[in-house]
Amino acid sequence: MADRNAAVRKYLTEMIGTFVFMFAVIGILLSGTECPAAVALGIGAVLMVMVYASGHISGGHLNPAVSIAAYLRGALPLGDLGPYIVAQLVGALAAFGVGFGLWHDKYSPGTLDLSGAVWPAFLAELVFTFALCYVVLHTATSKDSAGNSFYGLAIGFIVTVGVVAVGAISGAAFNPAITFGLMLSGVFAWKFLWVYLLAQVLGAVVAAYAYKATSLDEHTAHRHDHTATRRG
Repeated sequence: MADRNAAVRKYLTEMIGTFVFMFAVIGILLSGTECPAAVALGIGAVLMVMVYASGHISGGHLNPAVSIAAYLRGALPLGDLGPYIVAQLVGALAAFGVGFGLWHDKYSPGTLDLSGAVWPAFLAELVFTFALCYVVLHTATSKDSAGNSFYGLAIGFIVTVGVVAVGAISGAAFNPAITFGLMLSGVFAWKFLWVYLLAQVLGAVVAAYAYKATSLDEHTAHRHDHTATRRG
């Protein structure tokens, strides 16, 4: 029963965190602000605070791509992967629903048209989803950075940088749950869903294996395993 309650708390935390993140993103994008820096800082800031708020309970993924990378890295059990993703998508759906009461007149189908820019958008989402997952794995899951207080800042700022760098190209989602919410609210066009999902999942997979190749604690563990094998 205790394990079940702990699992429910993690899933609920992911749902609430993604809800607040998604709600803020929709509001920021539909606010009419024309300052890219303000948009980027706002999105990065809300992600940062929600990662700090949820990190000690669920790890603060708030992103199916991050959950996939964490699973492949070995930081998330397979049994939690599906529930995490469902909780994140439900959080995004709830944010869309609540946001409808505030911004329904601004919901406009297919505002960002990727026609003629599919592959640049794909590359933009791939690179920065990779960067986001890579930063999360190294700052929030590595034994070498355990107990640090900067992981939320690092995660929030890589998204801020991504929004400034490629927001005009792909919309800078880097997150299937955020993509889902922006599709529902009309910021993204449904016909380009595959571009986002394929790039984001691929970015997560590459980040997980890049982490394994570069992490000091991974290599230390391997050395210890080989030593134990030789001794046995």
